[in-house]
Amino acid sequence: MKAEKGIDEPVDPYLPQNGNRGYRVSRYELDLTYKVHSNRLTGKATITAVTTEARSRFALDLASNLHVTKVATNGSRNTKWLHRNGKLIVTPAQAIPAGGALVLTVQYGGSPKPIRSVWGEVGWEELSEGALVASQPNGAASWFPCDDHPSSKANYRIAITTDSPYYTVANGALVSKQTRASQTTWVYEQTEPMASYLATIQIGPYERRSLGSGGVPMFAVHPPRLRPTFDVDFGRQPQMMDVFSRLFGPYPFADYTVVVTDDELEIPLEAQGLSIFGANHCTGRRWSERLVAHELAHQWFGNSLTLGQWRDIWLHEGFACYAEWIWSENSGGHSAHQLALQAHQGLARKPQDLVIADPGPQLMFDDRVYKRGALTLHALRRRLGDDKFFGLLRQWTLAHRHSTVTSEQFTDLATHFTDEPLRRLWDSWLGEKTLPPM
Repeated sequence: MKAEKGIDEPVDPYLPQNGNRGYRVSRYELDLTYKVHSNRLTGKATITAVTTEARSRFALDLASNLHVTKVATNGSRNTKWLHRNGKLIVTPAQAIPAGGALVLTVQYGGSPKPIRSVWGEVGWEELSEGALVASQPNGAASWFPCDDHPSSKANYRIAITTDSPYYTVANGALVSKQTRASQTTWVYEQTEPMASYLATIQIGPYERRSLGSGGVPMFAVHPPRLRPTFDVDFGRQPQMMDVFSRLFGPYPFADYTVVVTDDELEIPLEAQGLSIFGANHCTGRRWSERLVAHELAHQWFGNSLTLGQWRDIWLHEGFACYAEWIWSENSGGHSAHQLALQAHQGLARKPQDLVIADPGPQLMFDDRVYKRGALTLHALRRRLGDDKFFGLLRQWTLAHRHSTVTSEQFTDLATHFTDEPLRRLWDSWLGEKTLPPM
């Protein structure tokens, strides 16, 4: 099939196969059934969008191992479609003008599995008993058809039917739960705009409980056996939430949930409104508390404020890393400056071959992006002083709440908090390979 102009033009050079042009999604409605023991997923996705240009065909991202059975456009099954190489190409029977309504309905099924990438396997993953979804950066297509790019944010309704013994969590508020025979249907509504990689489903032998009556409702979802150690390792989350809400601005979602799987996970993972940890992060010794802070901070920096291009990943990871240091100095640990000096010493011993403002796709999750991004913020904090620096962060999260952001927007906003020029600071910390002195 000859590619129509626009469909195959990359939305983002870091992930040239992901994301699509010609429409803007406003809502996903996912009706899913999952059989845990056979790892079988069947689904119906209804995708509501508006066209941004007149064209004959539209593309969605969907893993090739999931088999499409029916496609309709604006209610009409007189729709041609082709599914290959991770793309579902849909050709409506009638032309749709720019600004027109586009409702795509896709029925599909198969055995979901992670998508292999240069960053490892991402997306839907089987657990020993249950499943998890961790899609950053391009794993959403492992379980539903989508416009899989972070600049494409929409609201979601996720309904999933699975075996009744299991507890199921998805993004947003649980609006209904109905059990029939051996299966339970859980329906979640995520009203705030969400990038596709942040959409998630967690299934396991879990219990759910409230973590107190603070300003932001917080919940724990985990196997019952982990309750004692969870209460130690995650026990200071309410205080953490208070610190971050004071310094970063109000928490951007209705509540926050931490899921701990019965399996071990190499690293914790964030999704919108919740974070996912492995059983190995529950030791009863608070060894992972910096990671607890990191994932919570992503609710502001990454989930509410989401990068528009993957080259700006420091806006997520540099801010979340710096939040670890902020929590430390606000909880009786080392000061942010002490931790910055340690990080600087560590980076000085590593290769100086990375530009933080554009690290390239293979290195965008390199630890140097995290640490040097945090050091950039610390250098800015020392230049502005605490009052102006945290005032800047609060204005940043308020002005761009639930939207996409760029590095240029942040550096431009920072100019309003000082009369001194900041160009040299940005050039040296973000734009040059050589690590600047502290």
